[in-house]
Amino acid sequence: QLAAFLFFRSVQMENSMTQTRTTRRGFLKGATATAATLAAAKALFPSGAFAQGPGPEVSGAKLGFIALTDAAPLIIALEKGLYEKHGVPGVEVLKQASWGATRDNLMLGGAANGIDGAHILTPMPYLMSLGTVTNGVPVPMSIIARLNYDSQGISVAQEYKDIGAGLDSSPLKPVFAERKAAGKEVNIAMTFPGGTHDLWIRYWLAAGGIDPNADVSVITVPPPQMVANMKVGTMDAFCVGEPWNEQLVNQGIGFTATTTGELWKHHPEKALGLRNDFIEANPVATQAILMAVMEAQQWCDASENKDEMAQILGKRSWFNVPPVDVAGRLKGDINYGNGRMETATGLEMKFWKDHASYPFKSHDAWFLTENVRWGYLPASTDIVAAVDAVNREDIWRAAAATLGIAAADIPDTTSRGPETFFDGKVFDPADPSAYLDSLAIKAMV
Repeated sequence: QLAAFLFFRSVQMENSMTQTRTTRRGFLKGATATAATLAAAKALFPSGAFAQGPGPEVSGAKLGFIALTDAAPLIIALEKGLYEKHGVPGVEVLKQASWGATRDNLMLGGAANGIDGAHILTPMPYLMSLGTVTNGVPVPMSIIARLNYDSQGISVAQEYKDIGAGLDSSPLKPVFAERKAAGKEVNIAMTFPGGTHDLWIRYWLAAGGIDPNADVSVITVPPPQMVANMKVGTMDAFCVGEPWNEQLVNQGIGFTATTTGELWKHHPEKALGLRNDFIEANPVATQAILMAVMEAQQWCDASENKDEMAQILGKRSWFNVPPVDVAGRLKGDINYGNGRMETATGLEMKFWKDHASYPFKSHDAWFLTENVRWGYLPASTDIVAAVDAVNREDIWRAAAATLGIAAADIPDTTSRGPETFFDGKVFDPADPSAYLDSLAIKAMV
């Protein structure tokens, strides 16, 4: 009953806070304000925002995280003393109850007892900068690094285990239709409207001919509450990051239909986002924080550190889960929970290799295009302008240079080029409209 209460309360709170849709005027206002702010910052620092100075302007910052494995770089940087190493020993890594809470605390800012930055769903800094999820008031944010590739999951309740749903969701279409015809709700959970998990599960459903806006009810549930709510039968499927899909399987409550790396191999996922006012006031401290996180990403990617990382993340102060719920998929070993067991899949979470830390602008363009696809942003959205305003890959490059990162680990361009999905669809960042035209199910406004 408690889990059910938490579920319905979280749905009520999240839905009430995230239904705002941006307008063309709102978009232009947000993008223009953000671009003007960045231009002002560049004027203040003509030799580059991260020119070497006497040291960080502040000793720390307040960074939020959700209990998800891809928050590991922020946590490991603290556990391994990397913030201190780079001159910001006062960095706090603070647990957030939901992505809605992360958003609210970022709106407040660290000086007002909120947070300065966060482990965050990649689309959120855009949706905040445009005012889409902040009651129409832009909150200028920047993405200064990607935190990881891959290793989210789409899990389905145990009652559907024998239907044959996997990477192909279509076997669920007639079953869901039958349930609806019988007057039963089909609840599909994600973690934040317009966020990565929302977009992954919508893509998966639509690729199988299931319209997420018509054939099911898409609802919002915080990541740590997913397993408890499926256990009491309040949802039929969900998309979330680890360790919650693994925990679901370990507890025998449901199964993983597919991992998101099977939808799009080496896909971007979370980001390190900071408020623009923090970056502008503290450029050296920003670089110090980023360098600590980048070093932590390299540590996280080393195979010899996986078991220790699972132990650290499992601590009560972080995720409060058995390390076994973290370890398997961290290594690319997947028990899908439906009789399928795979090892060395290459679907492990990637924190550094294959340019996982670098925030490609082309990847952000896909997330914005999908937000247009589902009506969170208008079709008139200027994707290039938005990406140029929010994506600060230049800050990442400056930090990489200071760290002495090998040239092979620094991309030559801001685009990874066209991306191909499991169903054959191709996203060319140079032509988002062609991608949208190729999609049969969408809800553009």
